[in-house]
Amino acid sequence: MAKETEKQRWQRNFADLLQELRVAQTGVQILFAFLLTLPFSSGFPDTTAFQRDVYVVALLSAACATALIISPVAFHRALFRQGRKPELVRYAHAVASGGLAFMLISMVSSVLLITDFILPRPVAFILSGATAIFFLTYWAGLPFLRRNWGDGDEDDLDDEEAPTSTR
Repeated sequence: MAKETEKQRWQRNFADLLQELRVAQTGVQILFAFLLTLPFSSGFPDTTAFQRDVYVVALLSAACATALIISPVAFHRALFRQGRKPELVRYAHAVASGGLAFMLISMVSSVLLITDFILPRPVAFILSGATAIFFLTYWAGLPFLRRNWGDGDEDDLDDEEAPTSTR
C-alpha cells in the first residue's frame, strides 16, 4: 500500500475532525435548545437569583460552544479551494478544543442549576463538582495520559514531529 502524501494526510485529518465536530455539535445544540426553552417553563419563576445566574452562565457558555464548534464550517467556506487545508485543520482543532471547554462549563452549570433547584445547595455543589471531575477525566485526563498509546502511528503526531514528504 502506498504511503499517503502530506496533502492526503491533511485531507484525512480534516475529515476526521469534521466527524468529531458532528458529534459535539449535536450534543451542544440539544443542550442549548433545552436551555433556551427553560425560562418559558412554569417552574422558572420559582428560581433563586443564584439559579438565574447559573442559568445565564450555562446559556452563554452553550452559545459560545455552539459558535466555536460550528465555526470551522464558516472558515472552510472562506478558504474553499484555496489549498489551505493545513491552516483550516489547525484552526478547526483550536476552536473545537475551545468549544469543548465551553461545553464543559455549560454541562456542569446545567447540572448545578437543576440539582440546586431540586436538592439542597451543598449536595448540588458536590454533584456538580463530581460531574466536572468526570468530564475532565474522560475529556482531558485520560486522553492526556494515553496520548502515547499505540505504536507511534504518525497520524497522531504533531505537525512538527510528523515526517514531511520528500518530492
